Amino acid sequence: MWGDKALSLIKELERSQDTIPPFDDDTVRLIVEEMRILNQFVEEAMNSPFDPVRNNFITGVRARQAALERNKRCLLAYQWNRLQKLRQMRWEFGSVLPPDLKTHLSEGEVTWFNKYNKCLTSYMKSIGGKNGLNLLQDSKPPKELFIEVRCLTNYGKIELENGEVIMLNKNSQHYMPRSQCETLIRQGVLEQIL
Repeated sequence: MWGDKALSLIKELERSQDTIPPFDDDTVRLIVEEMRILNQFVEEAMNSPFDPVRNNFITGVRARQAALERNKRCLLAYQWNRLQKLRQMRWEFGSVLPPDLKTHLSEGEVTWFNKYNKCLTSYMKSIGGKNGLNLLQDSKPPKELFIEVRCLTNYGKIELENGEVIMLNKNSQHYMPRSQCETLIRQGVLEQIL
């Protein structure tokens, strides 16, 4: 039936509320092919001479046109929701997406993410003086300027703003400025000790 594939695409997206499912390229191609066939029928019907006795195809044209519009809306909703989740993940993870998430994206989505990243970086540099303003920093109002953190992975050396170099080894604990470690906390390198 027309529109079943488009509906399954939307249902798949709805089932995975928290993550981005792998881009379903095969189903999208099938929907586009179905739309091409429906459009071809509509064009042929509209270009043929109308005779109410021999070819009453108005009902068929309306049904196919409605199916075409539904498929188009479903494809646009699928892509829009994926881009909204991708935008949200940019604010959560920063400019670098986790590798396992990047494999779920289409080539166009990776390009969109990179362009969105550049626009956001450009905007942050344009406001807030000569160094810009990091909008990702202090997403929640800080209660303290320094926090105690535990390293979850062997990350290596990190240089703080005051010039101090800290070695981030797995399970090591550090007392660091919140502004320096908030990005690493979002990336899963550090966790705050409460």
